[in-house]
Parts: sequence; C-alpha cells; structure tokens
Amino acid sequence: MKTKAKVIKYPEPRASAMELKEAVAVPGVGLTIPVRAAKAKLSALLELVAAGQEVTITSDGQPKAVLSPIRPAAGRKVFTGTREHLKQMPAWSGGPAAEALIREDRDGRGW
Repeated sequence: MKTKAKVIKYPEPRASAMELKEAVAVPGVGLTIPVRAAKAKLSALLELVAAGQEVTITSDGQPKAVLSPIRPAAGRKVFTGTREHLKQMPAWSGGPAAEALIREDRDGRGW
C-alpha cells in the first residue's frame, strides 16, 4: 500500500520595495533600475509606482522606459464650434449629388 506524502504549502514571500537593491537614484533622472532586475522584481516595482514613485528602466545604462503612477484623466473638452463653423461655410450652389459622385467613381474603376 502506497502512502501519500503530505504537501505543505508555504505562503509566497511578498516582494517589498526594500528588496530593490539594484535600484539606484540618479541625479536628474530619479530612481533607475536595469531591465534584468526590473523583470525579476516587477511586483516590488509596481508597489513603488503605486505609492507614487516614478521608476526609470535602463538597458546598457541608457534610459528605455519610465513606470509612472496612473493619474486621473482630464475631462473632455466640449466642442462648441459646429454652428460657427457652418455659418462660415459658403452656401451650396448646386452640383452633382453625393450619390452621383460615388456612382461615377465606382463605374470609372471598372468593377
């Protein structure tokens, strides 16, 4: 008779911002981290960013991307120029209708 081994699951250690030993503060750029370290410590980086810190990811010492916290989107600007724009348009003085122009274009292509 086979006995089943008891599997004990331990909780995953939670990554903290203190574990980012590879991150360096660079004057004029801010907190930077190499891309390999960023891939390995993404959860800790996201915690930092969620707390309001911007993080620059570098590759070969060159800045490649910036992780920044989400900022609330600005409200949309309401477009109010339609009437004014239409008033400035010249009055229609006749000519072929749109249907005739489309038919002429289609027939001219030989379909």
